[in-house]
Amino acid sequence: MELPVFGVWMFVCLFASVVGYPNGKVREACASMVPCHGSSPQLSPEHTITVNGTEFKPGDHIEVHLSGPDFEGFFIQARDAEHLAGPAVGSFVLADRRHSQLLTCGRTKNSAVSHTSKVKKKDIKVYWVAPGDAPKHVQFLATVVKKYRIFWVKIPGPIVSQPDVLSPTPPLYATSEAMSTSHPVSYISKPFSASSCGIMKFCIRNPTNCDPGSASCFFLSFQQEESSVFIEMSGPSEGYLAFAFSHDQWMGGDDAYLCVNEDHRVHVSTASLKERSHPLLDSKNALEDVAWRLADGVLQCSFRRGIRLPAYKGRFNLDTSYYIFLADGEASEGGLMYKHRRQPLVTDGLYNITGLPQDIGGSRAPRLIKAHGALMFVAWITTVSIGVIVARFFKPVWSHSFLLGKELWFQVHRMLMLTTVMLTSISFVLPFLYRGGWSQQAGFHPYLGCAVMALTIFQPLMAGFRPSRHAPRRQLFNWFHWSTGTTARILAVVTMFLGMDLPALDLPDPWDTFAMIGFVAWHVGTDVLLEIHSYCLVRKAEVIEDDRVQILQSLTSAEAEGRLFKQIVLTVYVCGNIIFLIAFLIAINQV
Repeated sequence: MELPVFGVWMFVCLFASVVGYPNGKVREACASMVPCHGSSPQLSPEHTITVNGTEFKPGDHIEVHLSGPDFEGFFIQARDAEHLAGPAVGSFVLADRRHSQLLTCGRTKNSAVSHTSKVKKKDIKVYWVAPGDAPKHVQFLATVVKKYRIFWVKIPGPIVSQPDVLSPTPPLYATSEAMSTSHPVSYISKPFSASSCGIMKFCIRNPTNCDPGSASCFFLSFQQEESSVFIEMSGPSEGYLAFAFSHDQWMGGDDAYLCVNEDHRVHVSTASLKERSHPLLDSKNALEDVAWRLADGVLQCSFRRGIRLPAYKGRFNLDTSYYIFLADGEASEGGLMYKHRRQPLVTDGLYNITGLPQDIGGSRAPRLIKAHGALMFVAWITTVSIGVIVARFFKPVWSHSFLLGKELWFQVHRMLMLTTVMLTSISFVLPFLYRGGWSQQAGFHPYLGCAVMALTIFQPLMAGFRPSRHAPRRQLFNWFHWSTGTTARILAVVTMFLGMDLPALDLPDPWDTFAMIGFVAWHVGTDVLLEIHSYCLVRKAEVIEDDRVQILQSLTSAEAEGRLFKQIVLTVYVCGNIIFLIAFLIAINQV
């Protein structure tokens, strides 16, 4: 499906006017003039169209005025009065560019006028220019949107005729498009039941095996009944719930179903998703037995649809396997849907809902992003932290132990740091594979991530050119090596803090923040403890004797005494880091 690679199904529903676009770019409605708002047009128009004349000649300008109670959107055309289903006739000239704009319908440039924004208006004035090949009679039509689900289609306006042409008999008026697009709606009396899941129903639950009666359970079920499927959907949302069938895990060409809370009433409708654009709600509703309920912050809706709907364009056959997406989000008064704040739940494979009943879960985080987070946690919670502790405090402890011709502390430190470089490099690539490029929605996280990656590469390159131990520049190298590594670690922690709450991963709040704070405190506390211990050892040695030889002997003795303590601290520290890591990996696996 918006979702690249593993399904980001994005309902960017910022429409509140014709065809759901507040900016009035509504060319999709040129022919029908019907807003794709998933509900029926009103029957009795409140707005009127007037003109300043009844006759025209080619090239004449006719003033057209649309007025009435406050409205947000409009769409005006002129058509052949004897063939109202035909294309738009003539072109328009604007009188006020702040509230109106020209659109091209068909092959005729500037043949329609629409709104520029959803700002409320009471009247609109434009000028119609009669073409050279104008029909004998022309009628003006207007679609007006008062609010998202309150609109009128093809409001009939005056008919203007060419000179010396008899008036049409009988008078021609636009026929109302207010055909019912929905079926009677009933109310659900109690929460849905999961008792038949996997037996008679195909169910999707999040969290896995949750009770749909609880206030934290997202529930979607499908039950086949002869040639139709009965669908139930519920979840903790006061805005909207939606699900979609998709042939892949990318957004585009999908069959979607929306349950939207509008002024404490739930509207159920179908829609089509085209790439990462606005869902296009259908003017014709293929759903039957629609019911809904709002109680205790939980939205429920149910409906029935045929397994095959050849008469409805965009509706998939339900006897085929699809990826299934489940999303929730906020909605404003009037049913305006906002983009979901977190990833939709996505099934981990293709499923046929009319096949063998199953009871499954899903994931709200794509696998590539999960892998990205897991690898970064392994690198910056375990390998880096342990490698720094070993290099800083275990030189005296392991200075006489060797591995492959090098001191043991150095080999352990180098192995852990090279592992960090490898894990970070692999993890760094995964979000780019997932997004297909740079993400503009991730805030500072990708910028800081690039900085961490640059420092991670620079650190071993710098280490490869380190001076010998007694070279004059060795102290300068040590300072740069320490400062670069410390900067990388600090930036990595900040980057992880920011990344944990991004929609693509979104670990549970506030647990993730407290856990990360706990890890930072754990590392800093261990570092401070070992620093204090080292200082105490030195002070203990210095007060024994002033004689240099005895001081050195005392240092050696003190280090020997402190070796066991440091090894115990390191063991406890490593175990603690592993516990933190396991906790984060479990959280990643569960989202």
